[in-house]
Amino acid sequence: MLQDLEVTRVRTLFLSDIHLGTKGCQAGHLLDFLKEYDADVIYLVGDIIDGWRLRSGWYWPQAHNDVVQKLLRKVRKGTRLIYIPGNHDEFMRDYIGSHFGGIELVDQAIHEAADGKRYLVIHGDQFDLVVRHARWLALLGDWAYTTALFVNTYLNLVRRRMGLTYWSLSAWAKLKVKNAVNFISQFEDFLSSEAKRQEVDGVICGHIHHAALHDTFGIRYVNTGDWVESCTAVVEHYDGTLEIVRWLDGKALPASQVRALVSQPTRQAA
Repeated sequence: MLQDLEVTRVRTLFLSDIHLGTKGCQAGHLLDFLKEYDADVIYLVGDIIDGWRLRSGWYWPQAHNDVVQKLLRKVRKGTRLIYIPGNHDEFMRDYIGSHFGGIELVDQAIHEAADGKRYLVIHGDQFDLVVRHARWLALLGDWAYTTALFVNTYLNLVRRRMGLTYWSLSAWAKLKVKNAVNFISQFEDFLSSEAKRQEVDGVICGHIHHAALHDTFGIRYVNTGDWVESCTAVVEHYDGTLEIVRWLDGKALPASQVRALVSQPTRQAA
């Protein structure tokens, strides 16, 4: 674990798709990130706990408990924590409107940034047609994704021994398969349209494990990414600027490198 870190204070922190309760969750990296970053407000933008996976077999190592305890300690120290459930933690939707230990559960939120811009904050599964209308297919896709992560783990053990950096098989496949690229673009379009309908300046979401920040659809679209592969979060600085932070090898990747990775929006394949 990291020691003697200088804490970076931000106005707002957005986290999603942590998937506590799965072997793919990068809980250790997230814990290190939470030690370095503090915020006035934290939004948990869905799929924080993976109820789908826990129903099929219990998996909850100490590191996952440490993440929960770290978040609760931040609440006790004065951080406002807003939990917006996703499809994998949909059981939490039964408690929308409740407060648990200082945690507010809401279906969606309108966040006003320091510069006055307003953002719809929502997980986004409501705009995933597969999740809404073909749940069996979503579960099959989840199994395939978990399998890819399993293969990825051993692939990167070999790469590490060869002195190579981390490489994500599933992320590569998502951006290479035509239907996956079309799905991401369609998802971004749907969420941007919903933000326009609600007459806000942008949308901050999760769900598809693809960090992004762009204005392609005439509105600011921000996706927080995930803590299974990319280890990304979105922060709002005190001037209202939004930034994607990627945690890699125990530190935040320089902003210029992150922008190079996420500045190009996902286009529909021809």
